Amino acid sequence: MPGGRLTQQERQQIALGLADGLAYAEIARRLERPTSTVTREVMRNGGPTGYRAELAHRATEQRAQRRRQPAPRKAGGPSPEHGRDVEAVREYEEMFASVFIQSGLPKMTARVLACFFTTDEGSLTASELVQRLQISPASVSKAIAFLESQSLVRRERDDRRRERYVVDDDVWYQSMMSTARANAHFVQIARQGAGVLGPATPAGVRLENVARFMDFVSESIARAAEQAREILHSKPEPASDGAD
Repeated sequence: MPGGRLTQQERQQIALGLADGLAYAEIARRLERPTSTVTREVMRNGGPTGYRAELAHRATEQRAQRRRQPAPRKAGGPSPEHGRDVEAVREYEEMFASVFIQSGLPKMTARVLACFFTTDEGSLTASELVQRLQISPASVSKAIAFLESQSLVRRERDDRRRERYVVDDDVWYQSMMSTARANAHFVQIARQGAGVLGPATPAGVRLENVARFMDFVSESIARAAEQAREILHSKPEPASDGAD
């Protein structure tokens, strides 16, 4: 299989393959590339519904330019702690953000959330987010407002009285419980509709069935979140040295 970066023509073929509904494996086979190469390329550049060949090619050229001409690291930017490859971390953040985009988050909000999860402290100030992501303060404010509404981040003051935004160990538990509450509200509305339309009518039956389904899902999510909550606070087990 050929190595090296994808060409612009290959990216156009990927875009055409996605438009035709082809699987990543099939696109990769036609390009004679590994499936992982195509998957990473698509997820890094907007996902299967947002992939654009020209934009993807331009983004790759910009990343390559950054490697050739590394700029001095700004305060709050990615740093090589723990022997990390800074560029690899940056590319992973982009790919991680694309997963959030696929789940329904707006692009800028997804980038902000991915930034939190790849920061050891799990907290950043607005100015640090602006520096790390090279976006405007207004974009940060809008993204944070959305994440707060979904219980994905919270605010706190540090010892310098600066406002920090935090992703803590309980963020996914709170998010799951928020989802369960939203589902429970949907159940209530669906059952109200069944009553209005008539419980014996096709529309009424449809809404009641949806309500029963969502009620079960909502209770299951809440129960599973409670049972698994302690996992979020667990520490990784020390690696075995192979000794008996």
